[in-house]
Amino acid sequence: MAEKLTEAERAEHLAVLEKAGWSLDTGRDAITKDYTFKNFVRAFSFMSGAALHAEKLNHHPEWSNVYNRVTVTLTTHDAGGLTDLDITLAKRMDALA
Repeated sequence: MAEKLTEAERAEHLAVLEKAGWSLDTGRDAITKDYTFKNFVRAFSFMSGAALHAEKLNHHPEWSNVYNRVTVTLTTHDAGGLTDLDITLAKRMDALA
């Protein structure tokens, strides 16, 4: 099982992720980001690619899609908060977008 990030690890990773548009989800130990694409097909393609990365990591996002927007929230439920899995998946999603 993945372990929660330490305060120092959180600060280090969040400093980088916030520059890429991620933010701490208020009220819980999670990060969130809204992606906007040219159209629905591009948004869905992003979700399909992200799903393959998520499956390889065995770590699945909370997300929703409305036309060209995809909202993603990442947290590791088993660990009760942010872990390296969330950071890895966030970076892979950013690379896909």
